[in-house]
Amino acid sequence: MMQPAYTLFDSAIGRCAIAWNGRGIVALQLPEGSEAATVARICRRQAPGAVPLPPVPAVRGVIAAIDRLLRGGGGSLADVVLDETCLSAFHRRVYAAARCILPGETLTYGELARRLGEPRAARAVGQAMARNPYPIIVPCHRVMAARGRAGGFSGYGGVDTKLRLLRLERAVRAA
Repeated sequence: MMQPAYTLFDSAIGRCAIAWNGRGIVALQLPEGSEAATVARICRRQAPGAVPLPPVPAVRGVIAAIDRLLRGGGGSLADVVLDETCLSAFHRRVYAAARCILPGETLTYGELARRLGEPRAARAVGQAMARNPYPIIVPCHRVMAARGRAGGFSGYGGVDTKLRLLRLERAVRAA
């Protein structure tokens, strides 16, 4: 199956959407202002041409893991297979490094850039996080601005959503 499919699912933060194909997860969409807006965004921006289908077993497992994480149950999403064919090599590296940030932990954009061996790439790391097609799976909400400030968040609700995700994970961060 190479044409992407998607399904909606309930979570502790609202109704999300997830899209997949035969290579892996194509996108995860956090809740928008309405269910229709959530579907429109995943189908227009992340997974053009996606069709609604019931989730296959692997996707059901990803949904269950996301649900557990957002309900404070912890766990890792590091083994979730992603379809990264449309990503640049730099974005793949950034997302791989971000997936190593455990629930309850945070790093700054600069710290993540240093982990990549590119200490001057903090701004590029921030741009990669803003374009992250797999929020939660690639935990962009765990990446903060300098001095522990929240920084930005491109999901619906902006920084408030980012902070809510961090609270759900019981993250400790600098003020």
